[in-house]
Amino acid sequence: MQLRYIEDLAQGQETPLLAIAVADGASATEAYLSAIDSVLRGGVEAVMTAGDVTGKSSDEVVLYGQAEGPRRVVLLGVGKADDLDAEKLRRFAGRAVRVAERLKLEALTISLEGMDGVDAEVAAQAVAEGAGLAAWKFTELQAEDEESPTVLVNAVDLVGGDTAASSAGAMAGAAIARAVNFCRSLQDRPGNVATPTHLADEAERMCSAMGLDVTIFDEARMREEDMHALLSVTRGSDEEARFIIMEHRGGEDGEAPLILVGKGLTFDSGGISIKPSQGMEEMKYDMSGGAAVIGAMQAIAELGVHANVVGLVPASDNMPSGTATKPGDVISSLAGKTIEVINTDAEGRLILADALAWGARMKPAAMVDCATLTGSVIIALGHHAAAVISNDDALVAELREAGDSSGERCWQLPLWDEYRKQLDSGAADLQNIGGRPAGSITAAAFLKEFVADVPWAHLDIAGTAWGEGKLPYQRKGGTGFPTRLLVEWVRRRAG
Repeated sequence: MQLRYIEDLAQGQETPLLAIAVADGASATEAYLSAIDSVLRGGVEAVMTAGDVTGKSSDEVVLYGQAEGPRRVVLLGVGKADDLDAEKLRRFAGRAVRVAERLKLEALTISLEGMDGVDAEVAAQAVAEGAGLAAWKFTELQAEDEESPTVLVNAVDLVGGDTAASSAGAMAGAAIARAVNFCRSLQDRPGNVATPTHLADEAERMCSAMGLDVTIFDEARMREEDMHALLSVTRGSDEEARFIIMEHRGGEDGEAPLILVGKGLTFDSGGISIKPSQGMEEMKYDMSGGAAVIGAMQAIAELGVHANVVGLVPASDNMPSGTATKPGDVISSLAGKTIEVINTDAEGRLILADALAWGARMKPAAMVDCATLTGSVIIALGHHAAAVISNDDALVAELREAGDSSGERCWQLPLWDEYRKQLDSGAADLQNIGGRPAGSITAAAFLKEFVADVPWAHLDIAGTAWGEGKLPYQRKGGTGFPTRLLVEWVRRRAG
């Protein structure tokens, strides 16, 4: 989708659809509404006087223009002006795109007026993100319906606001939306397409386009590096594993990097501890953390963030076969610790163990991993937030603030020493599960064993990485979570 910022007045746009935000209690005499009213010959005042538009978040009225200016204007309520924030503006923009889709329009214009309570750059970024995310749809594996072709929005113009700030925000929002949509495309591709090799190829293609350094380990290289925890998961699959290393050198030479680690489990059958068949097709999304890190690295490069950032993605399948790892097997790891595998369906933490140990060797300023790791987190937090579990409370505060700002929220769970005792093994240094109680926390306690003394945080995104598309800028399938959160955190760290 093409997105532009235009330094012009909304009422002068010759556009098939102009979207206007109306806050609760707004009056038709306000300058930006009055200007639109003048080209609609009293239409805005009429619907507001009649009470058809009061500014409530459910309000939506389409008005038709005259010979000049916008052909249609949609007035969308955004709730109380004092409560307006970036997330409400994302949803407003998403609703505007959905109106255009219903009207079978390929282009629309969104006004940035009426958002005075939100910083101009933040508002423009949020609107650009919401529009870009809403316009995306995964159609690459479907034939075109010739009798009823799908009409998708492919061009959005933003107008109004503060010229310099709004232009910068719009361009940042567009870049972030592209990165999230890249992530969503990877998520929605089935396991026979999005194999570990495919993830590596896509990461390599992106890095080449964005000027990032990239290194891909095959299984032979992993064996040389003693990455046996990762290799233990791929043993049952015909698809070779890959370890993806992406590097953005935007900071000073020698400056400690920020490291992003994403679980790239391209299909998870559960291995020998096989999953129930119902719903197993959703396990193509088990690489959502890896896809988010690849997407985040694209945005970080495109935005030219002034920081050294490394993205690590261990990518593997988890399949049952005669060569697969079995419950009771003891495996080694890059960190030198031995692991008793109690359940082969707790495989994500195994591939992350080697990736985190690799990252810790780079002496980073901080390291954040994201993974669809446990179903337990859905019981704890539902589908509204990811769990964040960490050895550093200051890092948790940074991630929570970035999550609130980006609309991808996270909530802290504890990591007390008592949880580590659930991982005690009689055969190895630790076992890979700690039983049903506090499953999300004991999974994080396992990961903590491989990060050394690095400030580290784990995001369990099993409840947020995909869904039914309930927000206006989402669709059923991959959500791209936590691409926006990671980008926001890195940008804030970079100052």
